[in-house]
Amino acid sequence: MIKHSTVLLAGVLALAMGSKAAAADIVDTAVAAGQFKTLVAAVKAAGLVDTLKGPGPFTVFAPTDEAFAKLPAGTLKSLLKPENKEKLQKILTYHVVAGGVMANEVVKLDSAKTVEGRQVAIKVAGGGVMVNNARVIKTDIAASNGVIHVIDTVLLPE
Repeated sequence: MIKHSTVLLAGVLALAMGSKAAAADIVDTAVAAGQFKTLVAAVKAAGLVDTLKGPGPFTVFAPTDEAFAKLPAGTLKSLLKPENKEKLQKILTYHVVAGGVMANEVVKLDSAKTVEGRQVAIKVAGGGVMVNNARVIKTDIAASNGVIHVIDTVLLPE
C-alpha cells in the first residue's frame, strides 16, 4: 500500500511540476531561456509585454542575442530610444505570426502573414528552414500561449 501511495504521489508531483512549466507564456519562456535578453529588452521598450503575455496563440520567430549583435553598430541603441518606439514595434511584430505554428507545419508553408501585416518568406533549404534571410536554429519551444522558433538574424520589414 505504501509503495502505491508513493508512486501515486510522485505522479501527482510530476504532473504538477509539468503543468507549472507549461504555464509559462512566451515572454517568461524567452526570459528563462537566457539567450533572448536583447529581444526581451526590446519587447519591453516597445510596450509589447502585455500583448505577448496575452492569450494568443502566437508563433514567434525569436532572434538570439547574437542575432541582434549582427545589426549595424548603433542600430539597436537607436531602436530602443522612446522616440523610435513605433519603428521598434513594427520590427518586433514582423517576427510574430498569429496562431501556434509548429515546425512540422512551418515547413509546408512558403510564406506567412505577420502581425505587423507583411509576409515573411519561408523556404526549406540545405536541411534547414529559412525565414526571409534568417536561419531557424531551434524549433518548437512551447509556451502556454504559443510557440517560439529561434532564428539567427533579426528580420527587418522592408
